[in-house]
Amino acid sequence: MIVYDLKCRKGHGFEAWFRDSAAYDEQAAAGKVTCPACGSRRVEKAPMAPRVAKSRGGDAPSRDKSVVMQGEMIRAVRELRQKVEQSCDYVGPDFAEEARKIHYGETDPRGIYGESSDDEARALRDEGVEFSRIPWPTRHDS
Repeated sequence: MIVYDLKCRKGHGFEAWFRDSAAYDEQAAAGKVTCPACGSRRVEKAPMAPRVAKSRGGDAPSRDKSVVMQGEMIRAVRELRQKVEQSCDYVGPDFAEEARKIHYGETDPRGIYGESSDDEARALRDEGVEFSRIPWPTRHDS
């Protein structure tokens, strides 16, 4: 796995993980890498500082540290999910329709979450509806 610091055309900075550099190149060329803040597909790698061993005998960060970081990231996303579920209305597969109603002032503004297809998400972005797609981790509480 490799993590890149990315930046969209509007200047939003974010990180994204990829299987390898070729996976990033392939996804970016296909327009599959999007800014989580604005949805822009014009994304490029931002300058990054390389990870260098600090002493002659030292190695780059170990796999154990990487596993800990991944665990912390998953925990943070689970906490985000819990916060969203507690403070927003679940609209299920009607997400795109409800988001449009809010955007066009047909209903009172409120936080919502649900599901949408890739085509629905593209249509919402084309209409200027602001939203974010978050890949929730699988639940293990059943």
